[in-house]
Amino acid sequence: MERLCYKAFTVAKVLLENVSKTYPGGVKAVDNANLEIGDQEFVVLVGPSGCGKSTTLRMVAGLEEISSGNIFIDGKLVNDVPPKDRDIAMVFQNYALYPHMTVYKNMAFGLMLRKYPKAEINQRVRDAAQILGITDEQLQRKPKSLSGGQRQRVAVGRAIVRKPKVFLFDEPLSNLDAKMRVQMRAEISKLHDRLKSTMIYVTHDQVEAMTMGDRIVVMNNGVIQQVDEPLALYDNPKNMFVAGFIGSPPMNFFKGTIVQRQDGLWFVEQTAGGHGEKGFSTRIDDEMAKQLAGHAGKAVVFGSRPEDINDKRHASFAKPDQTASATVEVVEPMGAEVYLYLNSGSHNFVARVNPHEKADVGQTLDMAFDMRKCHFFDSQTERVIV
Repeated sequence: MERLCYKAFTVAKVLLENVSKTYPGGVKAVDNANLEIGDQEFVVLVGPSGCGKSTTLRMVAGLEEISSGNIFIDGKLVNDVPPKDRDIAMVFQNYALYPHMTVYKNMAFGLMLRKYPKAEINQRVRDAAQILGITDEQLQRKPKSLSGGQRQRVAVGRAIVRKPKVFLFDEPLSNLDAKMRVQMRAEISKLHDRLKSTMIYVTHDQVEAMTMGDRIVVMNNGVIQQVDEPLALYDNPKNMFVAGFIGSPPMNFFKGTIVQRQDGLWFVEQTAGGHGEKGFSTRIDDEMAKQLAGHAGKAVVFGSRPEDINDKRHASFAKPDQTASATVEVVEPMGAEVYLYLNSGSHNFVARVNPHEKADVGQTLDMAFDMRKCHFFDSQTERVIV
């Protein structure tokens, strides 16, 4: 059944060329977006509220007019094509199910409007139900008798029966509890593998983005900041926004200066000044120092992820000249790991450590930085240097 269902899908490339959306009053929701989504690719648009990700999705769907630029689906310019003729299917945050209809009729309704034969409608609905684990008994129930996760399955099933060129998901898991979100995240990923279809997925949750997408599009203030595979995005952010948004807890940032000393290049933390604070200094690894040689004497931002900072007593990467003394302010046990919220005297930062490495509130620790994995950003442009 599943084989017959997903082989019938038509996949398509989606292309955005210099797409912008400006609302009355000059508010620019999306600014000159360029993005190519390949056949069968699962692409996630992620960013904070108001960054333009949902507006971008709605422009692809035809629910929002574009102000400038072009959108192509399967090589066809669709700027002036109405939503119903774009061969897309959209799954919304609030499910958008008809409460007076059974689950079966909710899933079949779009096909009924298009005058498909009853036998084909029945086959498509039951194929989709089988893929999603919707039972025959549930097909006869009304949406109000279903759980949130079951309703979302119905909403996805309604999209599947259409056999569209492109699936669009607009924060579909936002209304579910934490456990159900994890389960549905896996279900949608498996669904993509089965259907081999093109999917565009919008979320503000960077964990969803990292676990689901073939590629991630990070947006902020209407601008695409970076497009890359999840791990490449995590390891090689192009600017401070991406570095700080992707990852939980986020990357730690320290303002300071690159200083040339006899034994090499050092990062010297900038303090607020005038209050007696003492910033930390850390020597930059030789390999990275070669790339930073031209920045000696310049203001930079040093970035280090929480997992790359640890009590030097337990850190295999610890070096005497790459540590900072800090006081533990909060200990947050997470089960498989512990977050330490620390204060160096001039800045707060977070370390993610092994739960068996004991630390107490008020304790002063020498925290080691893994300088092989650190990042440096231009303090003015906030773009990555190394």
